[in-house]
Amino acid sequence: MLILGNKYKFDQLDIDRLMFKFQNIDFVKYRDRPSREVRKELESLLEDKPYKYIVINTKASVDPKMIKYLTLLQFRLQHKRIKIITIERLLEKYLYKCYIPDDDRDLNFLSDIEPYNTIEYAMKRAIDYFGCIVLFLIHIVIKPYVKKKIAQQSAGALYFRQNRVGLNTKIFECLKFRTMHENSYHNPYTSKEDDRVFKFGNFMRQTRIDEIPQYKNILCGDMHLIGPRTEWDILVKNYEKEIPYYNERHIVRPGVTGWAQVNYPYGANSYDAKQKLMYDLYYIKHWSLWLEIRTIVKTILVIFGKKGL
Repeated sequence: MLILGNKYKFDQLDIDRLMFKFQNIDFVKYRDRPSREVRKELESLLEDKPYKYIVINTKASVDPKMIKYLTLLQFRLQHKRIKIITIERLLEKYLYKCYIPDDDRDLNFLSDIEPYNTIEYAMKRAIDYFGCIVLFLIHIVIKPYVKKKIAQQSAGALYFRQNRVGLNTKIFECLKFRTMHENSYHNPYTSKEDDRVFKFGNFMRQTRIDEIPQYKNILCGDMHLIGPRTEWDILVKNYEKEIPYYNERHIVRPGVTGWAQVNYPYGANSYDAKQKLMYDLYYIKHWSLWLEIRTIVKTILVIFGKKGL
């Protein structure tokens, strides 16, 4: 594909996933360049390589001559089946996330982000209750062993409780198995070699075992089995100032696992939080039973160290 402009900046994870699906990916600068120069570069690239898409990825308004040129180009190269699409369409169709505008004044962006309807909510709660049964049984089996390992490596409470932000920004107390030493949760981010995390705690984080007690939060109605990640209220206060539309993720309940968690690695800054928000909004916008199943399967694959779908 040919990507015209740099409104959305692709990271390496994006490139790797696109390279798996497309043979050629090239970027063409658009802003602050004469249209004739851009057209010349496009023609040169189109002669040398086969492309499936020309992606419009520019903040600058596209010159009318360029629009006319691209439209004619699409028909002229029908035999090559080249299509012109927007960056928004590309991200949703192939990277399964929503583009987020740089400012929060685009009301059109909000029109497709809606909470679940009555039937969808009923389906989700049915999945929740089934998930609770599974998590409850796992909790009964592993609790004695987890309690023993935590006591051996880090004296203190078995569970960790923290204020998290839920539906409509309501604060609730989220429950997990404790993975850090007592009184060491002052920094909201953890690093790979973080000495606050004891050895078995690190294992629980990697395998998501620490999340299992959250079946109680699901039963209380604060969480779903699947949804956006529950975030610490202190972090949310920062993110909602820095990231446009951040609170849109709170139009649904958070989840024990979710589309963002299985598609993006652990985050440690606002950039990562924005990337995860893109996946969260895709999940809300495109919710379906099939997407729910995919998320569950990918969660299982992540737990066992396998690559997701």
